[in-house]
Amino acid sequence: MSFIQLYLAPGKEHSLKRQHPWVFSGAIRKADGEPAEGDIVEVYSSKHEFLGMGHWAPGSIAVRIFSFEQVTPDYTFWKGKVQQAYDYRSRLGLIDNPHTDVYRLIYAEGDGVSGLIVDFYKDTAVIQTHTLGMYQVREHIANALQEIYGNKLRAIYDKSAESLSAKSPVDAVNGYLYGESTGGVVVTENEHQFFVDWESGQKTGFFIDQRENRDLLARYVKDKSVLNTFCYTGGFSVYALNAGAKEVHSVDVSKKAIELTIKNGDLSQAPERHEAFAVDTFEFLKGKEEMYDVIILDPPAFAKSQKVRHNALMGYKRLNAEAMKKIKPGGILFTFSCSQVVDKYLFNSTVMAAAIEAGRNIKIMHHLSQPADHPISIFHPEGEYLKGLVLFVQ
Repeated sequence: MSFIQLYLAPGKEHSLKRQHPWVFSGAIRKADGEPAEGDIVEVYSSKHEFLGMGHWAPGSIAVRIFSFEQVTPDYTFWKGKVQQAYDYRSRLGLIDNPHTDVYRLIYAEGDGVSGLIVDFYKDTAVIQTHTLGMYQVREHIANALQEIYGNKLRAIYDKSAESLSAKSPVDAVNGYLYGESTGGVVVTENEHQFFVDWESGQKTGFFIDQRENRDLLARYVKDKSVLNTFCYTGGFSVYALNAGAKEVHSVDVSKKAIELTIKNGDLSQAPERHEAFAVDTFEFLKGKEEMYDVIILDPPAFAKSQKVRHNALMGYKRLNAEAMKKIKPGGILFTFSCSQVVDKYLFNSTVMAAAIEAGRNIKIMHHLSQPADHPISIFHPEGEYLKGLVLFVQ
């Protein structure tokens, strides 16, 4: 196979030599052809040293490296990537785990496949590609999943229509690459049950990245009143109910999310202690002084680009200050940001500013992040998108 070769400007090779998987457009000096979006390209230094192979895309990140060695990117290569990811999850104890059958199998740069997400729900794999290059090899990924999982795999659903750029030259349509629809399935996470609908739900259907943080919440809620804001499908709510919370209120502006939250609450051990409200969080908090012992703030990404980061920080500050003012003395606040452009130091500083505004004395109990099935490559710190704090509010 021959591929278009890109040559970097002098001095721009250092990040690739440190195995960072992104090549920015401004680092490229010349090319020996005109790659189309999704094409595989080879990247060289200004001295013609081979640096890596990846998928080309227009935009700031021009190349996403999938190999720092010269390889033949055929089915055998891609199956090897899937096998490595599978073996790593097996080492984590997630494969064939009787207590948890939902996990992330492939996490983009964390598994050396920038632009690809694969989540596993009981017996169904959900693929989501974020680049045209990965979209074009999704059949290889699907075939590898079938070969590796065998009869443990019932279906493979491709949910790339929402994640590909609107400017992409392909008209992606969500659908099954293998198997048929069941209209969703009840999965088990740390022995808690949830209904997951990957066809119509957000992302791939469930926020798997909060698994360990939900488990931590269970330590602090027995006989307590709990408010779960931006609840989506009620993950934190179910853990709180099963851990003996006195009452749990779930809030999300989406009526569809609240319907799923109610459905999951009904799967819990104490559905009678649960109420769900389809309303804006800020509106709901009005007049709720000292009603809750525990509050969870898990909003969607307020910032998806550097351009809107300042406004996002103001949003995080306002949200946290409101919760800090409302929570009972001695209460515990779980607060999160999933905005990749807001790093943990900036997030912590924003929460501190909220504490100053609220006028409460606050202690940090835990620093939180994403679980190990969302691995962060040491060469790609940008992969750490989920930040969280557990705060004791006096």
